[in-house]
Amino acid sequence: MPRVNPDVLRWARETAGLTEAEAARRIGLNAARGLTPEQRIEALEVGEAEPTDAQLRKIAEAYRRPLLTFYLEKPPAADQGVEDFRTLPDRRPAAEGLVAALLRDIRARQATVRELMEDDEAGPIAFVGSAKLADPPPRVAAQIVKTLNFHLGVYRQRNDAAAAFDYLRGLAEATGVFVLLIGDVGHHTTALDTEEFRGFAIADRIAPFVVINNNDARAAWSFTLLHELAHIFLGITAVSGARMEAKVEQFCNEVASQILLPDADLAALRFEWHVPIEVVANEVGRLARAMNLSRTMVALRLHQAGMIAADQWNGLRQMFRNQWLQNRERERVARQDQEGGPNYYVVRRQRLGRALLDFVYRMVSAGTLTPVKAGKVLGVKPRSVEPLLRRAA
Repeated sequence: MPRVNPDVLRWARETAGLTEAEAARRIGLNAARGLTPEQRIEALEVGEAEPTDAQLRKIAEAYRRPLLTFYLEKPPAADQGVEDFRTLPDRRPAAEGLVAALLRDIRARQATVRELMEDDEAGPIAFVGSAKLADPPPRVAAQIVKTLNFHLGVYRQRNDAAAAFDYLRGLAEATGVFVLLIGDVGHHTTALDTEEFRGFAIADRIAPFVVINNNDARAAWSFTLLHELAHIFLGITAVSGARMEAKVEQFCNEVASQILLPDADLAALRFEWHVPIEVVANEVGRLARAMNLSRTMVALRLHQAGMIAADQWNGLRQMFRNQWLQNRERERVARQDQEGGPNYYVVRRQRLGRALLDFVYRMVSAGTLTPVKAGKVLGVKPRSVEPLLRRAA
């Protein structure tokens, strides 16, 4: 039996929009054993030949599909629809290709996890698709808070925004949602800016996934997680960007905002806005630090409540982004001057999340998942699976 399903090979080529001749040229197949390059592609797709590991890597690159795709038992079902709610004034083709590749990679990983969970007879998660756009955002916010058993006081008592996010993430993962931090397509040179991709939700009843762009400020991760959880409660698989102008995005924004800075807390604030924008920015920063929130999110809530004017909101948003970009560049330079760096496995574990690591550990221990396939699910090389899971055990 072929290691790779021939039907998947054909599906991947056809959905990449390539003819047999174009595919052979991109992969670098020449005539051999009396077969033309096109006939060699056809032989692979009918199961008369099997691709070597090197050929499969070239096929994955040529078809712009993650390697994990070719290990699926059958071609994925017709795309159920990934809503793209990103508002990009100037879409960069290169970045768009990276976003598309990232989404395919995540969906392939999720499909494998779902198959394994179905084989393990996992039941559906009741809250996926339980909300509607017609519902008042505060009601959906309360539904999420109850489902997660989220306590705002506990969240705000954490030492910093990163620790607060860890608390929120742990609650989300305990409900069955896999939460990953991914901001590139396998290498830092493919890093995606938050203007191009901020978050992604797969609203699956068995294995819901949330992906957060870890290139964003840590203080923004909690808001993005709750925004994407709102997508899951709505049952909408979607990708979100920094500019959230669509009705659904505004709805999810309001849900996340109501959870992290409820109306009651907002009404209790004594905020003076008839002052220079620098003074407003300092006060917003103070509030954000006290609540483990991003400054942009606090400014947005103040604007929504009519406590700061539209021009102040727009000015603050741009100011905070510029300051964040400057700080990020300084941190990058500082890291270059340091010897070594953070432990690879510590960083990878944080990005993958406890839920996914524990799940893969159980599957590998039970013999259901091979180290090679486990590496595909985790996005690491096979040799990294054992030490990574050893630390997760």
